[in-house]
Amino acid sequence: MSRHVLVVGGGLAGITAALRCADSGYEVTLVETRARLGGAASSFQRGDLDVDTGQHVFLRCYSAYAALLRRLGVLDKVRVQPRFRVPVLEPFRACSVLRRWDLPAPAHLAPALLGHPALTLRQRVNAARTGMRMRELDPEDPALDRISFGDWLRECGESARAVDALWALLSVAALNAAPDESSLALAATVFRTGLLDAADSGDIGVPLRPLAELHDGAAHRELASAGVRVLLRTKANSVLRDESGETGWRVPVRGRGGEEVLRADSVIVAVPHQHAGALLSARLLPAAAAWSGLSAAPIVNVHVRYDRPVLAEPFAAVLGSPVQWLFDRTSAAGVRRGQYLAISLSAAHEYVEQRTGELRALFLPALRDLLPRARRAEVQDFFVTREPRATFAQAPGTRDLRPGADTGLPGLVLAGAWTATGLPDTLEGAVRSGDQAARVVRATFDEARPAGLEVTR
Repeated sequence: MSRHVLVVGGGLAGITAALRCADSGYEVTLVETRARLGGAASSFQRGDLDVDTGQHVFLRCYSAYAALLRRLGVLDKVRVQPRFRVPVLEPFRACSVLRRWDLPAPAHLAPALLGHPALTLRQRVNAARTGMRMRELDPEDPALDRISFGDWLRECGESARAVDALWALLSVAALNAAPDESSLALAATVFRTGLLDAADSGDIGVPLRPLAELHDGAAHRELASAGVRVLLRTKANSVLRDESGETGWRVPVRGRGGEEVLRADSVIVAVPHQHAGALLSARLLPAAAAWSGLSAAPIVNVHVRYDRPVLAEPFAAVLGSPVQWLFDRTSAAGVRRGQYLAISLSAAHEYVEQRTGELRALFLPALRDLLPRARRAEVQDFFVTREPRATFAQAPGTRDLRPGADTGLPGLVLAGAWTATGLPDTLEGAVRSGDQAARVVRATFDEARPAGLEVTR
């Protein structure tokens, strides 16, 4: 007997869950409010530019995300460094580089510490001790989630300069939060999984093409090949038990054809936590009321197009400047002349409400301070994209608020990077959550076999 699965949300979690359920032989429908797939990791057109909604990078250890790209046939459209290398820019100073050696962990990071120009010898030695202490932390220990990363660093004797120049340089981008606002458990996951436990885990991957090409067009093709029905511009209004007894669940939606009710044996809610809470009533799932405690953290992207190349690196981290991370998106965006740079600002609470003119007055001089060639270049375009709810706030105490995929209600399943993946809010976490959601659906159907209800259309 056919089983019908309805996936609400077309981000990476929803795409993954839909494909996995289709692999199990279920009839799958995916609904997405927007006109494209990929969720927060997609692109839009601005004139002749393909603009990514955010500057998403990944690590070599992101095996689930790489597996999804392989399945979508776009793994050749990303590039992973052969060896961890992060250029570091500071105003009016020559570029320095953090790199690893081809040695067993953690000795592979010796050059990153020994060559860090912003730290004194004493600070480098202490940072090495802190790294060894972090290797002893268990990210699964619930007690770590109640401690802030900043407090722990100070307990380790890290100076404010070392926190800013080393630990926050990586953690703010990974957790979208300052160290004092970050869960130690999630920080330990980032540094242990990405840098400390294996020599090549932290090698950085970047997309060579617009994210829409990776996550939208390619996903459409693979979903169609798997037999998944995709409904774009279709908004789910709520998720309700099917009292008629025809199926387990019904979801009223509004799409281009008007309003209708979709019925399914199982529903996977794969949307951000604030939307998931709105779809599920507290009477149906009381735990949903607590999800608002996850809050949200913003990311702002500042986009600058120059008439000539001004940055010689594919990306760079930045110290001593309002610029945090800088990406060359020229080739990926289809620019043939000049250079298109994107500044990624994580934990961007102070910038998300500022006007474009104010940000222009701040960041163009900052770029001239960092990049000598920018002082002679003409700015051909400047614009800003804002993601006020880019991630959940990955603060101390969030572990208890992140639900598992299994809601305890047969057939109602959750997915998304905000769920209890054990990872920060990342591409990898989103894909893993989709895999887990599909496993819960399979287990639910296996338990219900051979009984079942016929799916109505």
